[in-house]
Amino acid sequence: MKIAVVGTGYVGLVTGTCFAESGVNVVCVDNDPGKVSSLKEGRVPIFEPGLDLMLKRNMEKGRLHFTGSIREALQGAEIIFIAVGTPSGEDGSADLSHVIDVASEIGRHLEDYIVVTTKSTVPVGTAEKVRKAIKDELLKRNANIPFDVASNPEFLKEGAAIEDFLRPERIIIGVDNEQAGEKMRNLYMPFVLNNHPILFMDIASAELTKYAANAMLATRISFINELANLCEVLGADINQVRKGIGSDSRIGSKFLYPGSGYGGSCFPKDVKAIIKTADDNGYDLKVVKAVELANDFQKNIIFGKINKFFNNDLKDRTLGIWGLSFKPKTDDIRESLSLHLIGRLLNAGAKVRAYDPAAMDETRKAIGDRIYYAADPYDAIDSADAMVLMTEWSEFHLPDFTMIGRLLKNKVIFDGRNIYNPEELRRLGFRYFGIGRK
Repeated sequence: MKIAVVGTGYVGLVTGTCFAESGVNVVCVDNDPGKVSSLKEGRVPIFEPGLDLMLKRNMEKGRLHFTGSIREALQGAEIIFIAVGTPSGEDGSADLSHVIDVASEIGRHLEDYIVVTTKSTVPVGTAEKVRKAIKDELLKRNANIPFDVASNPEFLKEGAAIEDFLRPERIIIGVDNEQAGEKMRNLYMPFVLNNHPILFMDIASAELTKYAANAMLATRISFINELANLCEVLGADINQVRKGIGSDSRIGSKFLYPGSGYGGSCFPKDVKAIIKTADDNGYDLKVVKAVELANDFQKNIIFGKINKFFNNDLKDRTLGIWGLSFKPKTDDIRESLSLHLIGRLLNAGAKVRAYDPAAMDETRKAIGDRIYYAADPYDAIDSADAMVLMTEWSEFHLPDFTMIGRLLKNKVIFDGRNIYNPEELRRLGFRYFGIGRK
């Protein structure tokens, strides 16, 4: 079986590589010639554990190819995935211009029946816009070539994307006829054999499922953050409360970890998009709007603690920050809470020394040399007034606190992810500030 994947960003590259791993002949398309050239040489432009080795292996076996031409990719393909970006517009809506551009290009070069499948995160109704864009181009050519559209949203966690793709909890496929459904079923047959469930549904429901899932996860994060803030007011400990409610099987413990809010490429964008979709259709998503409002507040919680500790005077103070990516095991800094904090610190006149195992280059591209990029975690806190933990990389979990105490001007730690033991740090003479902890 041959398929095509348009877009070699995070979703497209993981999708194409993992399908190739299951034996499918895959052609990945990108309109950036430099990116295509790098990929042909086996260079992966994103940081995702295991992806580089899998990509090279499947290229060597002749199952994974890269091109800048949709026309070339369409030749002999049974399914083509659209996996391009859908960034937020100024009003919060998903920008579908890239998706529609790809659909139009497919219509200009389509020669045989194919299933056009949206893998990008898109609002309800996008499949019909894709269908129309293709039909419009076919009409211009006076060509009567059959095709179908489908929705197959991704559920990949950055840092664990390969595992998520190859061993999914569920596969969501939205189709409107049996032929398209059979094509998609055949493609995912290796996953069915491994007992991973495929849920077929109508296209609109599949499109909404992705947004609903991310909105639900964001809701849990904002909820536990709200409780953490209340714990500080009442003198309770959020870690104890979290365990207490998480032991209830109806609630569970996942996504009940308090912190500095949610960030990344999905949750902020998708929460805005589902709110805008509801507004456009005359419905007010009160709970989801509250989730976004709570997260906007939480993004500033660590800055507030730092500012209060230094008596609202951060001028010429130096903060050593551990973690720049929005989560561990990725170099993605989109909507990074750490970068949000850095911006506020710099605006208040503070100086920043920072270290991250993967996201240093991406941060430098984003903010330039406004901060000091440390060689290692301890370099980041050398002579700093306080240490701030913002991303819970595994190498940050068991540091040398004796060395940290010697390097810092003040033995002060702000823990934006609650990974350290407050009692242990107090015994070592540190001032410790977590989120929702005594």
